[in-house]
Amino acid sequence: PDLVWLKERSSTSSHQWHDSVRGAGNPLFSNSTAVESYSATYLYSLDSDGFTLGTSGGVNASTDTYVAWCWKAGGAAVTNNDGTITSQVSANQTAGFSIVSYTGTASAATIGHGLNKKPNMIIVKERTSPGNSPSNWQVYHSSLGATKRIQLNLSLPADTSSSIWNDTEPTSDVFSISTSGAMNENGGTYIAYCWAEIEGYSKFGSYIGNGSTDGPFVYCGFKPAWVMVKRVTTG
Repeated sequence: PDLVWLKERSSTSSHQWHDSVRGAGNPLFSNSTAVESYSATYLYSLDSDGFTLGTSGGVNASTDTYVAWCWKAGGAAVTNNDGTITSQVSANQTAGFSIVSYTGTASAATIGHGLNKKPNMIIVKERTSPGNSPSNWQVYHSSLGATKRIQLNLSLPADTSSSIWNDTEPTSDVFSISTSGAMNENGGTYIAYCWAEIEGYSKFGSYIGNGSTDGPFVYCGFKPAWVMVKRVTTG
């Protein structure tokens, strides 16, 4: 796997994200603004047939239960020059998933994502912050558009912000970033997880709740194995 998202089920440990571009043992916590920090006690290695864990209670406490969601990207990252900022990209165009690493400049820019298709969802997290001001997780979703953002680690509703996606929709080659430190601090390093919709495999959309036990039906075109939902109106 190129991305492993781990969560302890029987205790209150943080959500951990590990990926092959940043390297195993460098978790980011999606319920936190913390930057990455290496420890071999977390996820020890990403292997050809799975992954190996260290001894941290967040991933491997005795008798505790855990869940992991895993994605295959493109293995070792390659240089991508499609954007105005050079990126390092591990992309799986068949599955519609890529992992993108880049360094901020504090000037509006574009970043190559390697999918050859417009992404439907992009999640960005600052890995290191020269100004020592760790940022929230920023989310683009195609149902909201590039004028709005969700902050994954917060319970706030979606809000309008031109300083995140530069009010510019992603294309089949790049996504746009503005000048917010959450996306583009000068010298800050960032990781982006990008998904494009693949018919019969992944679906991205929105629905309006009705408050009834007979709730809305959401059509995917297939039986989903994993469903991620975030409320975007009142938080």
